[in-house]
Amino acid sequence: MPAKSDKAQVVCPHCGHSQLESRAAISTNCRQCGQYLRVQELLKPTRKAVVKAPEQRRVACFDCGTEQDAPVTAQSAMCKRCSSYIDLQDYSISNAVSKNFRTKGRFVIESKGYVFNTHVVAHDVIVKGRVIGRITADLLTVYSSAEINGSFEAKRLIVPAENCFRWKERLKVGSIEIIGEFVGDVCADLNVILRATGRLFGNVQARGLVVEEGAVLVGDVNISAAV
Repeated sequence: MPAKSDKAQVVCPHCGHSQLESRAAISTNCRQCGQYLRVQELLKPTRKAVVKAPEQRRVACFDCGTEQDAPVTAQSAMCKRCSSYIDLQDYSISNAVSKNFRTKGRFVIESKGYVFNTHVVAHDVIVKGRVIGRITADLLTVYSSAEINGSFEAKRLIVPAENCFRWKERLKVGSIEIIGEFVGDVCADLNVILRATGRLFGNVQARGLVVEEGAVLVGDVNISAAV
């Protein structure tokens, strides 16, 4: 008979019964429930591969505003409350297009792109080309080559480094970050952030103002909790 040290406790995964089995045994049966057992697998269980949950992003329904999570790779979703379709695709426009867009993804108008008679609603809008119409964005990035004829609403506006954005009317935004140059008057619900490489030529009305060393600001500034 094998020595006692040559045996090990084996626990049946079906009923939980524990019994002694030879360490060299290949298989056996549970003495309580009779199920077939693979001894070596029970003595040296292989690690189960960790299944990583897909990365999620938070999106809100266009129609009812209900928020829900969706995989970052998903192209669309359906609102869990009102069953409305939610477009999650990214768009890149490099030619002339006349239609409305509504997506929670990124919408890029390339330098040769031309979008007209349109209302673009997107999470992240990048404008390098020409737009005739309206833009509604959570994040709007405007390059020097952009030409916007119409109106836009942005929770956050960015003027990238080495780019200039001019706006004749008073600019109303949630917040603005100027890394390049902006020419015009600004009214921000939250903050105006002027980075070290940034230049702002115009009057500022905002709840907060951040000016990094090296930045240029020419204009009157009014900082108030009520904008």
